[in-house]
Amino acid sequence: MPEHIPGTEKFTIKEKFRERYLGLLGEEHYAKYMEYSLSFMRRCIRVNTLKISVEELTGRMGHSWRFTPVPWCKEGFWMENTVDGRRDIGNPLEHKLGYYYVQEAASMIPPVVLDPKPGEIILDMCASPGSKATQIAMYMKNEGLLIANDLKGERIRSMGINIQRMGVWNTVVTMMEGKWFARCGMKFDRILVDAPCSGTGTIRKSLKTLLMWNPFMVRRLAGIQRELIETAFSLLKEGGVMVYSTCTLEPEEDEAVVDFLLRRHPDAVLEDITLDINRSEAVTSFDGKTFHPEIRKCLRIWPQDNDTEGFFVARIRKKS
Repeated sequence: MPEHIPGTEKFTIKEKFRERYLGLLGEEHYAKYMEYSLSFMRRCIRVNTLKISVEELTGRMGHSWRFTPVPWCKEGFWMENTVDGRRDIGNPLEHKLGYYYVQEAASMIPPVVLDPKPGEIILDMCASPGSKATQIAMYMKNEGLLIANDLKGERIRSMGINIQRMGVWNTVVTMMEGKWFARCGMKFDRILVDAPCSGTGTIRKSLKTLLMWNPFMVRRLAGIQRELIETAFSLLKEGGVMVYSTCTLEPEEDEAVVDFLLRRHPDAVLEDITLDINRSEAVTSFDGKTFHPEIRKCLRIWPQDNDTEGFFVARIRKKS
C-alpha cells in the first residue's frame, strides 16, 4: 500500500464531492480512491532518448538507484534510491543534463497513445510545462514540426527551459488561446489536447484540489474543453489522429466532452486504446444523460488502478 501523507486526516471532504464520487465508485472503491489520493506518489522518470539510451542511463545510475519499468511506456521508470532512501530525483546531475524528465507515469500515456512519427506536423495545444511536448518530440526524433502552445507567459517560460534542457529543436512555442488556432489555416497530422481541468486525479500531488473543487468550476471547465476539442478536430488532416486527455475524473470533463464531439461530427471515430495497464470502465451515463455507445473505448484510470495519478484518455481519428 502507498505511504499515507501525514496530516491529511484533518482534511474536510466537501459533501458534494463525497456524494459525487460515492455515486461514481460505490462505497468500497470510493474508500480506495481516497486512500490513494491522500498518499504519496511514487517517484517516476522518463528517459530522454534524444540524449541517452535507456541502457546507458540505467547503467550510469544503477549503482545507487533502482529502476522499475513502467509497463505502458518503455522509456518510463519508477525510481528508488538504494543507498540512503533519498527522494529528490530532480537533483542528480543526469537530470540537469536533460538525460531524463521527472514525469508521473500516467502522464506518459497521452503521447504514447498519440503515437507521433518523425517528419509529421503535430500540435500540442495545451503544452506547458512541456512534459508531453518533449515526449512527443522524442518520439519524432526531432524530425518534422511540433507546435507547443500555451496561454500564459509564466507557463511558457518553464516549458522553454524544459525544451532546451531536453535537447529538442524541432519545436515552435506559441502563446494563444487554443480556440484561435481555428484561424491559422494549418492542418496537422496529429494533435494532443491535454486540456485544462479540475484535476481530481491529481489530489495526491496537489491537495489544494480538494479545497478548490466545486461543481460550478467543473461546468465552466467543461465548456472550455468542448471548445478546445472541436477546434482541434477542425485542424486535423483527413485520416489524422487526435488525443484528448485530462487528469480529472469528472465525467462532465471527460466522457461528456468526447460524446459532444462524436455527436456533432460523424467523421470523428473513437479508437480502441491497447496498453499494458489496469483500467476501469468508462462512464457511459452521468447526471441523467446516456453517452454515445463508442465511449466505452475511452481509457479511464483511477489512482488505485495502478498506484499513479488518475487519468482519462481518448484517441480519435478523422475519417478519410
